[in-house]
Amino acid sequence: MFKSEKSAKLVLEDGSEFLGVSFGADISKAGEVVFNTGMTGYPETLTDPSYRGQILILTYPLIGNYGIPLNKMLDKLLVDFESSSIHVQGLIISDYAVQYNHWNSAQSLSNWLQFHKIPALFGVDTRALTKKIREKGVMLGKIVINNDDIPFDDPNIKNLVAEVSCAEVIEYSKNSFDKNSNNQKRIVLVDCGVKNNIIRNLVARDLHVTRVPWNYDFLKEDFDAVFLTNGPGNPKMCDITIKNIKKAIEQEITAFGICLGNQLLALAAGANTYKLKYGHRGQNQPCNLVGSKRCFITSQNHGFAVDEATLPEGWKPWFVNSNDNSNEGILHDSGLFKSVQFHPEACPGPTDTQFLFDEFVKMLQEKRIQQKILQKQGVNNNECA
Repeated sequence: MFKSEKSAKLVLEDGSEFLGVSFGADISKAGEVVFNTGMTGYPETLTDPSYRGQILILTYPLIGNYGIPLNKMLDKLLVDFESSSIHVQGLIISDYAVQYNHWNSAQSLSNWLQFHKIPALFGVDTRALTKKIREKGVMLGKIVINNDDIPFDDPNIKNLVAEVSCAEVIEYSKNSFDKNSNNQKRIVLVDCGVKNNIIRNLVARDLHVTRVPWNYDFLKEDFDAVFLTNGPGNPKMCDITIKNIKKAIEQEITAFGICLGNQLLALAAGANTYKLKYGHRGQNQPCNLVGSKRCFITSQNHGFAVDEATLPEGWKPWFVNSNDNSNEGILHDSGLFKSVQFHPEACPGPTDTQFLFDEFVKMLQEKRIQQKILQKQGVNNNECA
């Protein structure tokens, strides 16, 4: 199935080379080399827009054994994928299962990668490769096929969010026939590279979701709250998004963020972000709820983090990573603004923190109660006058 005479290798910017066997597209591509420690979920992982610009190493050795599922659509979203495209620049694995078997499989991982023009290598010593990245930090790399050499390419100096965000406004609603109902809470979802399961979780809680591009002036819309999504790259590249969030904070509009959304909310509040040595990518990252002994196992995919020391007055950490003490969430004393660095929607990964979507709904309810109290006080004041 795979031609042994085909030259295929991963070249890192430090000059080291890792030989492998090509089982994807015969195309050379460059990007930032990162690793993911998850044991399952490669279809969801490869279609996660947060991996844009990266060459992904999967540390679990048996990949491809359950193939790739069908392209089933439900309510405008693919059921078994996190977006409509593969976003990695390339894939590096140890062992590839040529024979796949699963009731929901429609094709092999190899065919799927070739269709999307994504290069991939197996037979690579992923343990040694991952140890190198853990010791030296993430670095640029390139998959070179048939000696078709290309230059290194740094995705961190690009606005990757602009590449993965939607191009136009899209509406999602559990009760689409009644989307103008006053009883259904409306939220604006700022798409920085949103995963499908985030939208599914919001709609399942009877929220009407208006999905807008990363640079859209959402303040002109009629809505109850803002939801900031995950996405790829350096958060500081999203200057327009940060400015819009800052205006929302000034107008005391309820906001909740996930992953990149955590970093964008922090930047809009006046804090700073920094690049992690090798990031957090996997399904078993432990996070502690600040001020308690509760620890949650979370799904994560990020290379940047919020610098807690730069949080302005009124802001404080919400969750912290149990492994390296990096920030995993922030909140404001007002209760109007909250965000987490990990992925409560999972897909793939544990669902331990899906209750945070209910926390978001609770924030909306509390905001509405406060508005009614203020309106009533205003009426009473007018009567007294």
